[in-house]
Amino acid sequence: MWLFNEVGNGRRPIINYSGGTEAAGGLLGCTVFRPIKPCGFNTAVPGVETVALDESGKPVVNAVGELAVLNAWPGMTNGFWQDPQRYLDSYWSRFDNVWVHGDWAMRDGEGHWYLLGRSDDTLKIAGKRLGPAEVEAAAGQCEGVKESAAVGVPHATKGETPVLFVVLLPGFEPSAKRGSTIADRVAEALGKPLRPQEVYFVPDLPRTRNAKIMRRVLRAVHLGQEPGDLSGLENPSALALIPRTNAASDVPG
Repeated sequence: MWLFNEVGNGRRPIINYSGGTEAAGGLLGCTVFRPIKPCGFNTAVPGVETVALDESGKPVVNAVGELAVLNAWPGMTNGFWQDPQRYLDSYWSRFDNVWVHGDWAMRDGEGHWYLLGRSDDTLKIAGKRLGPAEVEAAAGQCEGVKESAAVGVPHATKGETPVLFVVLLPGFEPSAKRGSTIADRVAEALGKPLRPQEVYFVPDLPRTRNAKIMRRVLRAVHLGQEPGDLSGLENPSALALIPRTNAASDVPG
């Protein structure tokens, strides 16, 4: 809303558009002849039958689900170069004959869409499925927070519990009090069971060349696990500054 009002003078629409190279372009977008809700998409891209699917593969409205496509569309990827099985495993293995993009999405009753982060980044805390973006959005309301990344770490009773890595704006210093304030704000917004177990202050977060935070890498390094493929990492120096924990050993078995 700040961008719309202050930069666009309340007259220039903000056009969100999302998809990917492997999807041959967009899956969701905006048109200027329909209302546009903040941070949303007001339509699926023409020719693409997008849905949000629950855990059983049924379309849902006003609920978070897997962003999926039910039809073949112009220009869609036919496979990965010399690795056809990886393509099938990545996009076609969740539900029969359904392309699953890997993002959490929600479509409201008026046909507007919202993307809520990667589904493989999902936190499962005390039986509740939570997108890291929800934790990060709550933390972002605190003074001095430039950006943050939430990951789930093992917990003996909850299964997982959130841990938050925060980058502060210049002029704001890390402190235990500031970390507690951020954790309290998350608990206020999302409920006490979702209060971050720890808030760590870091100078940078691992990200791809197009600025997406690599939460799986962040979580793996924090837990002392193998981080996997780092070829897409823009700033490998950030990994050396991630606090380590032995939280992986807290859960029996």
